[in-house]
Amino acid sequence: MPLTINRKVIIIVLDSVGVGALQDAHLYGDTHCNTLGNCSLAVEGLKMPHLGQMGLGLLTEIKGVPPVDNPTACYGIMAERSPGKDTTTGHWEIAGIILDRPFPLFPDGFPPEIIEPFKQRIGRDILGNKAASGTAIIEELGPLHMQTGYPIVYTSADSVFQIAAHEEVIPLAELYRMCQTARELLTGEYAVGRVIARPFVGSPGSFKRTANRHDYSIVPPRPTVLNLLRDHGFTVAAVGKINDIFAGQGISRSVHTSGNMDGVDKTLALMKENFSGLIFTNLVDFDQQYGHRNDPRGYAGALEEFDRRVPEILSALGPGDVLIITADHGCDPTTSSTDHSREYVPLLVTGQKIKKGVNLGTRKSFSDVAATVARLFQLSYDTGEEFASVITDA
Repeated sequence: MPLTINRKVIIIVLDSVGVGALQDAHLYGDTHCNTLGNCSLAVEGLKMPHLGQMGLGLLTEIKGVPPVDNPTACYGIMAERSPGKDTTTGHWEIAGIILDRPFPLFPDGFPPEIIEPFKQRIGRDILGNKAASGTAIIEELGPLHMQTGYPIVYTSADSVFQIAAHEEVIPLAELYRMCQTARELLTGEYAVGRVIARPFVGSPGSFKRTANRHDYSIVPPRPTVLNLLRDHGFTVAAVGKINDIFAGQGISRSVHTSGNMDGVDKTLALMKENFSGLIFTNLVDFDQQYGHRNDPRGYAGALEEFDRRVPEILSALGPGDVLIITADHGCDPTTSSTDHSREYVPLLVTGQKIKKGVNLGTRKSFSDVAATVARLFQLSYDTGEEFASVITDA
């Protein structure tokens, strides 16, 4: 019976750490994007010895992370089959859902049939209603927001409806209610992937977004591998924004985080607990703090900071545990755009009973992870091509 399996599978998503443009990247304006490779060039080399030894330098050309002859992990790259390049699409595909059409985008802002009922239901006007950088729009409209009390509504190149508000002007509970209202309105042709609360603090000229962000995702259209595991009695622990991305579906436990290192700390704590199942972690700082802000030096620092924690993560693996390190899309900080980029993502897999140095090649879909996770728990998932049989004899 599956419940006799004493194993944890830990998926760590390095949010936006892409490794080169997909073949269809020209359709998204991302032909020359390579988040990891271009970042390494911009800062004159990266120091990531631990990920390098696992095989990271075999995935793309990374200055400072050369290829190794005997990688300690299985390695490869994955292509996204679903259209799009957003967080929800990427994570859903990792968990086994391949979309046949992208989530809707609103580059010119949201139409009156959404905005007018939204204003009516929250009882006040709004500011913005355009595509913009999150940090730029609060600098632009933050002072007026503080004067009027009107929330700032904006979107991006992703399928998102974002509401920014100063925590002293619109309390968090009220901001979250506004987001829930928007989520209820955004259905059918307007069903964006996520509604996002973007609280901030500070004064004009020195506004700062806080860790009290909250995402309200659309409910997945069908069960994922998370549901499969939970239905068979395994624990599914979500770290960071994973619970939000899946609208709580298939999640047993959820742990909020305040940044990458807190996410690693929370993941390590869960790895030491006594349960069998999946730990699904998102480390958001690469994307949120540095990719979207075109900050290659900050991005590089975050990569090196994570690399320094890799030995702790490896040491915490139990005899049957499996670690999968990957990403959900790119966000090349060296381009003129502040948007996500359509890229391949890394795939590094290791564990005490996992073979070393297996070349997993170029996977046709992120959903190969879902199929592999199911196989590792002696279950079967109907999407993706598993590689568990390639990396282990168990």
